Amino acid sequence: MKIEDFKKHSHELVDWMCKYLEEIEKYPVKSKVEPGEIYDSLPKKPPSDGESFDKIFKDFNEKIMPGITHWQSPNFYAFFPANNSYPSILAEMLTSTIGAQCMMWETSPSATELEKKVAEWIRDAIGIPSNWSGVINDTASVGTICSLLTARENYSDFKSNKVGLKQNNFRVYCSNETHSSIEKAVKIIGIGSDNLIKIESNKDLSMNVNKLENHLKKDIKNKYIPLAIVSSYGTTGTVAFDSINEISIIANKYKIWHHVDAAYAGTVLFLDEFKKDIKNINLADSFVFNPHKWMLTNFDCSLYYVKDEKKLIKTLEIHPEYLKTSNRNINNYKDWSIQLGRRFRALKLWFVIRTYGINGIKKYLRNHIELAKYLYSKIMKENDFEITTNQNINMINFRLNPIKKSLSNNELNNLNKKFIKKLNDSGKIYLSHTMVRDIYSIRMPIGNSYITKKNVDDSWELIKTVSQDVI
Repeated sequence: MKIEDFKKHSHELVDWMCKYLEEIEKYPVKSKVEPGEIYDSLPKKPPSDGESFDKIFKDFNEKIMPGITHWQSPNFYAFFPANNSYPSILAEMLTSTIGAQCMMWETSPSATELEKKVAEWIRDAIGIPSNWSGVINDTASVGTICSLLTARENYSDFKSNKVGLKQNNFRVYCSNETHSSIEKAVKIIGIGSDNLIKIESNKDLSMNVNKLENHLKKDIKNKYIPLAIVSSYGTTGTVAFDSINEISIIANKYKIWHHVDAAYAGTVLFLDEFKKDIKNINLADSFVFNPHKWMLTNFDCSLYYVKDEKKLIKTLEIHPEYLKTSNRNINNYKDWSIQLGRRFRALKLWFVIRTYGINGIKKYLRNHIELAKYLYSKIMKENDFEITTNQNINMINFRLNPIKKSLSNNELNNLNKKFIKKLNDSGKIYLSHTMVRDIYSIRMPIGNSYITKKNVDDSWELIKTVSQDVI
């Protein structure tokens, strides 16, 4: 493709992007294709000769788009949102065009120095101590792996990276509501999932800190080594909040590494009324949250903060001859995470922060919280529905429970499985579920970039209408 063709087709694609976002509600939110359908529609062999862009783009629209689930639809309520915004998209266009590999300062000084600056801006805005340092990863899962690796190396005086684990009586602690990435991280770093201790949660689904401390005492008595505690600031199922302040004190008391997983809910710390939740964060060791979930920044973009950057670097740095440089006293972020190659993710954060400002981000978050309160009040007035747990920031958990029927919990669980499938099969909405104790609960986070009160009203009317078909 020549530059003249690129100019022509890039304009065509921008027009398509704008039309897509303007008309996104016309698409079925969840793809309706069957497994293997997209695969079977594609040729068995690649083309021998190059094909025209027009033909490629035609196939994109006809063969690829039917298999896309539209995460930017305001009727997407599944999992957590993968936020987007116009300035974030524009920055990604520039990032792709520049095509920089930002592993070290030398490979693009602007990428390194902008990353340092935006990490500091956000650190100060959400209430992380000013002596902590931040780095941008792809996802929170990577931040958690880096945190637990650092905890392991810190305990072994940074020897296990070289000689391996000579013993494995480590223990890592989290609640039974914690994200599955914690268990995966424990497996990856060689501790083993049997040594991940899941502490029972309270009625509000937060970690029971008394049971945590009791388990610590028991393990210490039995010659286990409590390596790390992972607390959740906003669990996946219900956005329940562990007591970061109490857990920080316990971790500090027993000299245990404390990592705070705030992957989704960490963005809410832009709002001053939530900062009290992390007043003891200075006693913790690391903190992670994803701007790509609720901060108007498209996937992928995760911020990982550490109290002691030297420990992180000592855990992960490696200096083969071909990566040695003469520059000193600068950040080479290849030594701050698992990846060597790094995208210029800081650019989209910079565009977003400068476009909306801190006050604009706060306004955006408050709007979603108010819309969630509005939906909560609507559900509370319905006879055939019930709330399954308290509203936490902008997350609603509910289930269908027909007042005219006397159904057991097992029957209600099966009814709600059938109900959510029928809703998702409609193509007009996409919802996911969790288990609240033994209750099959429908999750509905209000956090899409483009959602309005009308979308909430329309979605609720659809939910009520479809419920009559399954009762």
